[in-house]
Amino acid sequence: MEKGPVHVVVGAAGDEVRALLGGGDCTVVANPAWETGMGSSLRAGLASLDGTGARAALVALVDQPWIGAAAMARVRAAYRSPDSLAQAVYGEERRRGHPVLLGAAHFAGVARAARGDQGARAYLREHAGEITLVECGDVAAPDDIDEPGDLPDPGRH
Repeated sequence: MEKGPVHVVVGAAGDEVRALLGGGDCTVVANPAWETGMGSSLRAGLASLDGTGARAALVALVDQPWIGAAAMARVRAAYRSPDSLAQAVYGEERRRGHPVLLGAAHFAGVARAARGDQGARAYLREHAGEITLVECGDVAAPDDIDEPGDLPDPGRH
């Protein structure tokens, strides 16, 4: 699967994010309903792919800064067809997380299920047997950074 376009969904502080992106090689997608939760951001991102011919979407969250290119590439490599579903897992406990690859055949179902702060969780749970799990614990950490106090010691990652 070749590298495709990058779509960045923005809500709160959208203008600041646009400025930080500095006209980079990406499509900025505004989510005016961002306050309703990440489900609306996922729906906005998937809707922005309509008409692009996208065969899949690789979804990552902005508040997980230690998930980088290596984890994205691994999960992306699990793409086989528009029916593909793949998800990063971390460590011996195989904790599921991001990034998540959604084949285009799943876009409509994911969009219908994405509500509140659940994103694709319910849809992925319903399709658990179809998901290719991709170990990423050796190249990434799925730590959520929601507040400045959530930042670990700089030497940890």
